[in-house]
Amino acid sequence: MSGIIEFDNVSHRYPGGQDILTDVSFTLKRGELAFLTGPSGAGKSTFLKLAALLVRPTRGKITVDGRPLSEIRRGQIPAYRRQFGMIFQNFNLLQDRTVFDNVAMPLLIRGHSGEDIGRRVRASLDAVGLRGKERAYPITLSGGEQQRVGIARAVVAKPMLLLADEPTGNLDPHMAGEVMQLFMRFNEVGVSVLVATHALALIHRLPHRILRLDGGHLSERDEAPSVDTADEAFDDEPPFDDGEDAA
Repeated sequence: MSGIIEFDNVSHRYPGGQDILTDVSFTLKRGELAFLTGPSGAGKSTFLKLAALLVRPTRGKITVDGRPLSEIRRGQIPAYRRQFGMIFQNFNLLQDRTVFDNVAMPLLIRGHSGEDIGRRVRASLDAVGLRGKERAYPITLSGGEQQRVGIARAVVAKPMLLLADEPTGNLDPHMAGEVMQLFMRFNEVGVSVLVATHALALIHRLPHRILRLDGGHLSERDEAPSVDTADEAFDDEPPFDDGEDAA
């Protein structure tokens, strides 16, 4: 199976600092879900920013969907980013817009018709359990509901790839478990997913690859545990460390 994201000896250094990533090689296979862990400041957010072309590597080569990112000029970056959905710890919702308008934003940017937008937005909200919340404003929703709005917005344009940066960091363990189940269910229908997270207690029993960044280097858990279903993995889940990545 070919890789949808490939890092080949990638290093990244912020101005005036040491390398936060050093000679990292990594492949996320098409249709795979993987978790990226590590201490605060280890570079998890930087890793995702590199894939999203929010920053460029100091050294090495990154390829996404078979295309070297070094070939993408600045003016082509917005079109490149439309291939995937991005999910953030702080939700990044427009507080003066309804849930419907927040989820519809990627489709409006792409020029979809009103009828198509309505159909897709309702389907996305239904997929995350928020059907009937279309006219609500984000401030009236719980943190878990706001994060699900963010996920609906990320998947409404049917992306090939989801990148999630600490998506459960502001949620209680129950809501965090629900969000992780959503990622697993989208992955089951073929969406590739890469999640940067501190939530080790939440993911350690899941049947997916776990990678760890530390000291600029990437390592991998040798074996995934055997878990039959997403629901089983979240039974009696203990609290987790939800620290914030400084990278």
